[in-house]
Amino acid sequence: MPGNGKAVEAVTRRTEARSGGSGGIGEGSAFVLSRGVVILFAVACGAAVANVYLSQPLLVTMGHDLAMSPALVGSVVTLTHVGYGLGLFFLVPLGDVVDRRRLIVAQLLLLVVALATVAAAPTAAILLAGVAAMGLLAVVTQTLVAFAASLAPPAGRGRVVGLVTSGVVSGILLARTASGLMADLAGWRSVYIASASFTALLALVLHRVLPRHSDAPPTTLRYGRLLRSTISLFARERLLRHRALFGLLIFAAFSTLWSSVALPLSEAPYFLSHSAIGALGLIGVAGALAATVAGRLNDRGLSRHTTGIALALLAASWLPLAFTRSSLWALVVGVILLDLAVQAVHVTNQTLIYALHPDAGSRLIGGYMVFYSIGSATGAIAATSLYTVAGWGAVCALGAAFSCLGLVLWVFTRHNAPDPAAKVTSLSEA
Repeated sequence: MPGNGKAVEAVTRRTEARSGGSGGIGEGSAFVLSRGVVILFAVACGAAVANVYLSQPLLVTMGHDLAMSPALVGSVVTLTHVGYGLGLFFLVPLGDVVDRRRLIVAQLLLLVVALATVAAAPTAAILLAGVAAMGLLAVVTQTLVAFAASLAPPAGRGRVVGLVTSGVVSGILLARTASGLMADLAGWRSVYIASASFTALLALVLHRVLPRHSDAPPTTLRYGRLLRSTISLFARERLLRHRALFGLLIFAAFSTLWSSVALPLSEAPYFLSHSAIGALGLIGVAGALAATVAGRLNDRGLSRHTTGIALALLAASWLPLAFTRSSLWALVVGVILLDLAVQAVHVTNQTLIYALHPDAGSRLIGGYMVFYSIGSATGAIAATSLYTVAGWGAVCALGAAFSCLGLVLWVFTRHNAPDPAAKVTSLSEA
């Protein structure tokens, strides 16, 4: 959609006029969002979301330690993601009605408790309760993204969202690598002890650094109406529906790769170790650099073109990935292209939907991320099931299908998306 950079600026100016002119957060004093604070946001986001993925290399060891059956061990990952999905809908919208700084610090401290519970779990039941709570509270990541967007200056919001999102991506990709290495050195419980300690430190730093709300919260909706308004946003905003579908498809493709790539690499001709496979996440981090570039392009009003090019790259990435069994270099090229494309679309999505209603930023981002969770779960389940019956080629065909569906959706919707600047309304009546 042309002119999105101007649209975002127009939306933000109107929001600032309503809230007192401080980046849309309703503060009387000017808060300068320095690069150091943005990096702090990125680190906090990466550390929080990493908790959702820490268990994946540890499942076998956890099962042996707590005498868990294979089915029960598998529920560790399931309950973590179920908790995360529930948190997206029930916790993230609270950022629109309470002080985000207090909400973030409170969630981080509760996350410390959940992580400590997992680390000390003497039984499988306590472990499962701990990972479910951990997933629920890890959605503080999305509250941080919405807060960073609200603090960003109008002309640089895409850049800020891009940099913060690069932290999220890095956390997702590096979680498995760090978890596996630490578990080899000091046992699986040390992973959660270290995460709890770092999360507690982040809570202290963010408590001191983040600005306070000095005025009334952005909206006075009661909790029930707040949740209903999240649903009503999807009914009212065509742009949000389109971008949520983009999010579902790109993360289905992303999960198709990352949930199954260990399978061919652990077999002939490679027989790579878990640590070597985990190191592949380091290559994927290169794609996270696309997040900042995409943010800058959005600030220049090039979101439509950025989306189309990125979706084309996403579809093309599956060609080299299909040659994984014969060339690790092909895998490296495919991983970089795929991660680059996914992050470019993801940053564009978040920048555009936040501009629809800055006073509902948490609801918009939380609702959008529900589709991310659906896409991730769909890709993971489909890819691992398909690999067992049809092999790696079929997995690549599945990922290419998700990617091409996204590109087709862009072709048919690129000219009819609504202008965010023309749809600025307060959601207090939603």
